[in-house]
Amino acid sequence: MVTTVGTESSLEDLLEDLIQLDHDAVHAYEAAIDRLHYAGFREALKGFCQDHLRHIEELGAQLSALGREPPKEGDMKSVLAKGKVVVFGLLGDTAILQAMKTNEDDTNTAYERAAKHDEASEEVRDALSRGLADERRHRDWMVETIKKL
Repeated sequence: MVTTVGTESSLEDLLEDLIQLDHDAVHAYEAAIDRLHYAGFREALKGFCQDHLRHIEELGAQLSALGREPPKEGDMKSVLAKGKVVVFGLLGDTAILQAMKTNEDDTNTAYERAAKHDEASEEVRDALSRGLADERRHRDWMVETIKKL
């Protein structure tokens, strides 16, 4: 799925959409962790899931400071992100990681765009840059791990 997150004109809308995207990612990671056979993969994904939970917290604080209530859950994309993992889960660990990599493609794109938002303060930009670094690390791990399988 191709994301439009990161193209919002207002910073508040951007942060809200990123938080929803991170909620979606958490649900997809939980589904993947429940279905992976290899314990090493589960442990790596648990760490990545924690990163997404941290993004929700950090960006939520920024959104609250701007006067808007942070979303408490994802949107309909959550069904797609998690559903992809569930379906690919029937095919084994490699397929699950491939599904998660496509989800990370979207989060990478969203954070790359978001980090360049004109209205972002230095504090917001720092949070977005940390998030982008995490997203790149997640995707890179998946690409390298899939190559080895």
